[in-house]
Parts: sequence; structure tokens; C-alpha cells
Amino acid sequence: MIAPAKKGEQPGSMLEGAKLCQNDPLLGAMIDALPEAIFVIDAEAHAVAANPAALSVLPSLRLGEPLARSLRSPDVLDALDRILVGGGAEKVLWVERQPVECWFEAHLAPLRLAGYEPAAVISLRDLTEARRVERMRVDFIANASHELRTPLASLLGFVETLQGPARDDPKARERFLGIMREQAQRMARLVDDLLSLSRIEQHLHLRPDTPVDLTMLVAHICDTLAPMAEESGLSIESNLAPNVIVPGDRDELARVVENLVENAIKYGRPAGDAAALVEISLRGYGAVAVFTVRDHGPGIAPAHIPRLTERFYRVDAGKSRSKGGTGLGLAIVKHIVLRHRGKLTIDSKPGAGAAFRVVLPLLQSDQIDGG
Repeated sequence: MIAPAKKGEQPGSMLEGAKLCQNDPLLGAMIDALPEAIFVIDAEAHAVAANPAALSVLPSLRLGEPLARSLRSPDVLDALDRILVGGGAEKVLWVERQPVECWFEAHLAPLRLAGYEPAAVISLRDLTEARRVERMRVDFIANASHELRTPLASLLGFVETLQGPARDDPKARERFLGIMREQAQRMARLVDDLLSLSRIEQHLHLRPDTPVDLTMLVAHICDTLAPMAEESGLSIESNLAPNVIVPGDRDELARVVENLVENAIKYGRPAGDAAALVEISLRGYGAVAVFTVRDHGPGIAPAHIPRLTERFYRVDAGKSRSKGGTGLGLAIVKHIVLRHRGKLTIDSKPGAGAAFRVVLPLLQSDQIDGG
């Protein structure tokens, strides 16, 4: 607890003291124990006491100085003024935009405290995480609805055409049915990815522990995707260390490797370029395995990199959809890696390709026999 500065006194060190005031150590200890940020304000709107949680919200706070120097919220300060002239308790929403957006619910109430009358107490309830989750939920529903609505509208349009003007046109029917099949497959991929993401999130707290030979898994997937790379005018070059064993879920790890290699093939340089190459490496370093997929494509601007693993986030939405992407691939990769207690990093610069690196813990000797 930060000790209060009496009127007319210079404020002491912000880390000194453990009481709200000498006359009431119990009150000071109670405020100190509260998880929410608590400020005590005197009649001149100076901050005279604050708990550690309050300092984490307003690190520039100085006791004995006006609260307005640290808390720049007109709504909160206006409510404080009303309380100090005899008003009742109020609740105010405070949004801090810098350096990152934070949301607080400020509760202000008059406080009877000897030596500080009139006085007020302010408590802040952090709503930031709740707002973030709600925004993610709303965005997720909107994005999923949009991704499904587009192919569904296309399907309905072609069905109406086949039932009407193209009823007796075999060529049109054949062409339209092909497009309808593509749109239905797009919706199926999206639903499959949504279900996969949901299952992974449900089991995020459960760490898989089955031994997986990552070397054999990566080699198999490289062989499987080689024809796809050739069709795109690319070649796959792999450099895999032998016997890289990790604890995990084989199917999920295969999903990670497939997704990253497929992305490198889809967004690598076009055919005919000397750098039309996808490089894959797997190495063991100490207690971790490092799997890297590098392409020599157009690269990714720095502004996009932090958001690449967000659901439905795309650098180029049109290009992604044209290549069959759902916008969920990297989100699935991130969640699988987290479930395996690993780490995903992305290094890229415009014009210099991109490197996606997955770090996973290696299987320890005491895990081989389940010890």
C-alpha cells in the first residue's frame, strides 16, 4: 500500500508505507489486498492513496498531485468533481487509447475519512479482456457468415438458372455443375476447418505425448506435395536431420506441416523464376526441434505479420480465395503448436520471401517408456 500524503506535505516515495493512514491500518490493508485498482482522492482532487494495482494502471501517478495529471478522462474527472461537492456514487466508462486500447469501468463514491473530508474513492474494473473476447466473437461470426454466404449465394443462383433458362442447355448445365461443385467444396473446406479449430481449442490444455517421428512425417508430406509444387513450377528442397522425435499428436503435426508447405507452394514465385524453390529444414537443437519452411515469394509487409494467425485474416483476400484458402489455416497451425507447447515465428520482408518456423520440445528419454 502506498502511504497517503497529508495536505501541505510533500508526497513521499511511492513505494513507502503500508497503511492508508496511521489511524486505520486495517482499511489500508484491505485496500492493499483488493485486486482492482483503488485510488483515494482528497477535497482538492489530489490522489492521496493508491494500491499496487492502481499503479499498474497509472504508473505516472504521484501522490499529493492532482489526479488529472495522470488520469486523462474527462468523464471520470467530471464525475469526481460532482462527488466532491456532495454528489452520490457514479459509474463511468473510461477508454484509454494509448499505447494500446484499454477499457475500464470506473466506480466513484464519496468517502468519509478523518482528515480528508470531503474525499472520494475510485475503483477501476478492467474490461479490456472481456471487450476483446466479445469483439473476437462478433468478428468471427461476421467473417464466418460472409465466407459461407458468398458460395451459398453462387450455388442458389446456378440452381435457379438450371431450373429456368438453362434447363435444356447441356453445355451450360455441365459448366454450371462444375462451378457448383467448386463452391460446395469451398464451403466443405471452411466447415472442416471450423470444426478442426473448435476441437483443437477444446483440447488446448491437454498436451499430447505420443512419440512422433517428425523426420519421417515431414519427408512423407514433402513427397506427397511434390506433384502440387511441380504444377506450380516450383521444386521442394528438404534438409532433414534423422530421428527427430517429438511428443505429440501425429495427425495434428501433419496438419501443421501440410499447411505451411502448401502455403509456400501457393504463394511462392511463379514458374520460370530461378528462385522458384521451397526450402524445408528440420533440426534438433538441445531440447527442441526446429522445423522451417522458407519460400522466395513476394514476402509479407511488417504490418501484416502480427495478424497472420488471426482467424480469417488475409493479406490478399482475393488471391487466397482463388487458391482455395479459408483464412483459417495459420490460426489452426498456431493453436496446434500452442497445444504442443511450442512456438510459431514468422520472418519476412517484402521482396525477400518468408520463413515460417515451428519450435517444438523434443521427446525426452524419460518419456520414451512413459516414465
